[in-house]
Amino acid sequence: MQKADITKRIAQTGAMAIVRVETIERGMEIASGCLAGGVDCLEISYTLPNAGEVIQALRTRFQERLLVGAGTVLDSETARHAILNGAQFIIAPNFSKEVAILCNRYQIPYAPGCTSLSEAIQALEAGAAFIKAFPISDFYGPKLVSVFKTPLPYMPILASGGIDLNNVKKYVERGVDCCGFGSLLTKGSSDDIAQNAQKIQQAIFSARQGMTHN
Repeated sequence: MQKADITKRIAQTGAMAIVRVETIERGMEIASGCLAGGVDCLEISYTLPNAGEVIQALRTRFQERLLVGAGTVLDSETARHAILNGAQFIIAPNFSKEVAILCNRYQIPYAPGCTSLSEAIQALEAGAAFIKAFPISDFYGPKLVSVFKTPLPYMPILASGGIDLNNVKKYVERGVDCCGFGSLLTKGSSDDIAQNAQKIQQAIFSARQGMTHN
C-alpha cells in the first residue's frame, strides 16, 4: 500500500515545500520549520547535485514524521537514484513514460509536469499519482485547475508556480489537491518558515471547510 498511502498523505497535507539547498544543515532547518507549522511534505530538487544526500539525511533524521520526495527528475536514471536514496515520491517538470514505468515498478507516486489535457491524460494512463500543472499555473492562475477538472473531475492536480498566501484559497476552492511553495517555505529562519507554513495550512483548511459546507 506504499503508493496509495503516500499519495493520500500528500493530498491530505495539501501543501508541499519545494526545496533547493546547498547544504544538508539548511535542509534540516527548512524541514524543522515546515514541520513546526504543519507542513510535512518536502520536495528536494535535483537541480543541485547533493539532492540524494539531502533526501537521505532528512529521511534518517525525521523518519515517518516527514514525507521527502525528489523534484526536477527528468529521466529514469535520476528517478532510480532518488528512490535508492529514500525518495518517497517523484516530481518532474516534464512527463516521461520511462519514469512512470520505473515509479510504478517500485510503487512510488509520480507527478509529471503537463501543459495540455492530452499530455495529462497520457500521464494518468501511465499511472501518474498527480498531474503537476507546471509551468502553466504561473500563467493561468487558479482557473487552470477547473479547466483540467471539467472533463476529468477526478484528475489529481499538484499546482506549482505563482501560488502565495493571497491566492492559495482560490486554488483549493477550484479543486487543486496539493499546492507547491518555494520561497514562503524555504527562505528565512526556521521560525519564519514555521509561521508561513501555519498560515498556508490555515488557508487550505479554511478553503476545504468552506467547500464541505457548500
